[in-house]
Parts: sequence; C-alpha cells; structure tokens
Amino acid sequence: MNTQPTTIKKALLSVSDKRGIVEFASKLVAADVEIISTGGTAKILQESGIPAIAVEAYTNSPEMMGGRVKTMHPAIMGGILGLRDRDSAEASIHSISWIDLVVCNLYPFEQTIKKQGITFDEAIEHIDIGGPTMIRAAAKNLGWACVITDISDYDRIALELSTNKCISYETRVCLATKAFAHTAAYDSLIQDYLLPKDSFPKELSLTFKLHVDSRITVDSQDRLLRYGENPHQKAAAYKAIRAPGKGSSFSLLDCNVLQGKQLSFNNLGDAQKAIEAVSEFTSPACVAIKHAIPCGVAIGTTIFDAVRSAIEADSLSVFGGIAALNKPCDGQIASYLSKKFLEVVSAPVFDDEALEIFRYKKNVRLIETGPLSLSESTLAGKFFGDDLLLQQRDVLTISKENLTIATKKKPTQQEIEQLLFAWKVVRHVRSNAIVVANERSTLGIGSGQVSRVDAVKIAIGKAKGKGPAVLASDAFFPFRDNIDLLKDSEISAIIQPGGSVRDAEVIQACDELGLAMVFTGNRCFSHS
Repeated sequence: MNTQPTTIKKALLSVSDKRGIVEFASKLVAADVEIISTGGTAKILQESGIPAIAVEAYTNSPEMMGGRVKTMHPAIMGGILGLRDRDSAEASIHSISWIDLVVCNLYPFEQTIKKQGITFDEAIEHIDIGGPTMIRAAAKNLGWACVITDISDYDRIALELSTNKCISYETRVCLATKAFAHTAAYDSLIQDYLLPKDSFPKELSLTFKLHVDSRITVDSQDRLLRYGENPHQKAAAYKAIRAPGKGSSFSLLDCNVLQGKQLSFNNLGDAQKAIEAVSEFTSPACVAIKHAIPCGVAIGTTIFDAVRSAIEADSLSVFGGIAALNKPCDGQIASYLSKKFLEVVSAPVFDDEALEIFRYKKNVRLIETGPLSLSESTLAGKFFGDDLLLQQRDVLTISKENLTIATKKKPTQQEIEQLLFAWKVVRHVRSNAIVVANERSTLGIGSGQVSRVDAVKIAIGKAKGKGPAVLASDAFFPFRDNIDLLKDSEISAIIQPGGSVRDAEVIQACDELGLAMVFTGNRCFSHS
C-alpha cells in the first residue's frame, strides 16, 4: 500500500448535487488538473468556461441504454483502480491513463422516493450504478486515488493541492472511509424501499446520519451530545434515514429546540418516552417523566388542568424531570411550569407569552414537536452489545369491547373509563408495572420492579389518601398476594391481561374483597 502523498493530474467529476462544483473545478484547473466529466456535470462546467472532456469523448464510447451505461468502461475503471507501481505496463498496452481524483455524489434516491406520486419504475431509474462503482473503486485504491463524496470536502482538497501540490495518505484514508459510508447508506435506503413494511429480512442494513444541533456552529465533532448517561461517557445522536412509510413519521431529532442547553443523552431518551406516552391521548393531556419512567400522567378539560394534575400527581418525583404536552403551551402553563425544576418541556407549539416567560429560565429546554398523533405500527429496536433487537411497536389499543369481566362484581361505566385510562398509561411504564389512577390522573406508579408485589406496594403507597381509584397491571398476577395487598386501599377495580395458571385464585381474592376485575387478553410489557 502506497502511503506517500499523491499528485493529482486527472480528475473525474460526476455529481448529482452540483452545488460548488464550478468553483471547485476552477481550483482544480488552476492546479493543472485535467478534468473528465459526465452528462449534466460536463454541461455546467463547459457553460462556465471550464475545460472538461466528456466521458464519451474520453472513452470513445457513447452513452447507451438511456444513460444507464456510460462510465463502466476500462478507460475509466482501469484508470481509477490501477496500481501505479504494478500496473503501468498493462495500462500502457490498453491506452489507459490514471485517474487520480473521483468527485461523485449519487442520484438523489432519498429525495426521489419522497416525491408525491412517484412510481416504482421512476424510483428504480434513480438507483445509481456507475456512481457507486466509481466511488468504491477510488476508495479501494486509496493508496493512489482520492475520492470526494461530500461537497464540504471541496475546500479541504483545494487547500491541500494549493499548499502541498499533492494529497496526503491520511486525507485519502479519511475520504475513502466517508465514501464507503456514503455508498453503504445509499444501498441500505434502497433495501428499505424495496422491503415489505415491518419485515424481518435475513440480512438487514439500516442507515443513520449524525445529528447535530443546528444552534451549534463549531466543528461537527464538537456537536456531539454533551455526554452519555454519565459525564465520562461520550455520546452522539444519529437520525434514521428511512424510505417513506417504513419508519415513524415523527422524529424527536426533527423537532425545534427553542431554547436551553443542548439536549443530553438522557434528555433525548426521556423526552421520547414522554412524547410517546402523551400521544396516546386526544383530549388535553400531560405526561411527566423522570429517568424514563412516568411519574405523573393526566388528562383534563383544559391543557392547564392536565398539566397541573400531572405535576401534582407526584410532585416530589418530577423534580428535575420532563413534561410533555399534547396541546399548545400558553402563558398560564408557562407561568406554572417555570416555578418547577424541569429539564425539558415539550409541546406542539409555544405561544409568544409562554416563550417570554420561559426566557428567564434559560436552562429549560423547550421542544416544539408540532401536532402529535398515535404511534404508527412500525419497527422499534434496541442494541444489546453490538447486536440489534427489532420488534413491531406496541400500538395495540384496548377498548371497552375488548374487556372480559372476570369477577362477580361488574365495573361501573366510570370505573371502565378509569381502567382504560390507567391501561394507556401502564404500557408506557417499565415492567413490572402497576398504575393506580382515577379517570383523569395517575395517583401512584410502581415501576421497574423485579417483583410485582413490590410494584403494587409502591403504587398503592404513593396513592394512599388520594381518593377512590382503580389499578392497572401490565401483566397477569401470578399469585393472589398482589390482590391481598389492596385490602385496606381505596381501589375498587382492576385491569390486567389475565392468563395466569392461578387466575382462579386471583379472581377469588377479588371477589372476597368486593373488587371488580377485567381481563384485556393482552399484556403490555415495556422493558426499556
């Protein structure tokens, strides 16, 4: 492998994104670089007075098959791939000249498939073949060739050429790395487009792009997250690039951050959980989250009522947490929340009065989500080590018609409304999960316990003295001891999946205490 600097005598320019290409080509000409170019790139260069040899003139072979074949020619591929210290004689026999620099970015497949009304055939025609081949060839031959796929690298190469008259090995390795990432991301998006929705293929490629806070203008490596879960851990956020209809229509990374410090690793995780939970509700709702666990959830006749109820559901736990609203945040809400210690407040929109009030709480991050809707049935995943687990999102809704009454006592209509509210909340609580609630607000939440009995104890302990309530469990009760704990509580009804081998014992315990209990037939574990 040649690790010495290489001179650039001949460059091949073939770009879909033509921003800056004329200026860069001018600098190449000034550095005595001969330019070969394709189609539209050649046309724009020639019209700008830059000498550029068209590929068909260079290869003495016309473009054919509607432009599908133009650069796949030995004069091009041999010129890029040849090893200068080994293949010179063979290149001379076949009249192949070395191509030292390839500047190429690909047909805009991502933009194409996002267009309204685009047909499958039209999308397929925008799959670049020659471009990825040239890019990969130049990247493979990094000992001798240089490749640019990112227009932000034009100035770097132009400066290196003007200063040193050559390109360093370190630069060639860096650009080759970016080139392989570019083609890999391109191919993975094509796979995503072709795959049936929510399928689990034998081999799966996903592509992500480093997300940077647009309010930060320093070098990209300084745009990483402030730190990970702990200050000694480096962290970054990457945005998924998906074909239309294959991923969620909502991305937290697309939201406007209106003020406050850069969102941290923990902020992003907690905010996502809060927004997913509050999206369950169409009536005014607020979800308060701490350490990825709901500590207060409420609905109200107004969004202010919902916010106040959610915060007061567990005002101690919400300290330093996150509040997510599903309706606009106004001055009244901002005045109330600004008196609390919160890391993040999210809402579809913040009015001017709210922004003015929050302006004096500079460290509170404000996330403007836009209108929210229920999560789509897409795939969700998490890493375990270096490997990936994928599953369909849990978007199963439970209504009154899905409930099976298991006890002698039937729940009242009011209790059914309370139970359905509690069920919407419990599936966003880390298992083992227990939620005690009335029809408008959570009163106590037991989360993330290895024993369901402990989760029950925590939830009813937090709800004690707050009035009549119902209880939701994300999975069945394995023993009646969970029910026995409710003996002196104000709980009147229970919602749970059912399906335990000891359901009969659990039902008997409810009958002994005069409790109503309904089965959903489906559990809603959340282990993250």
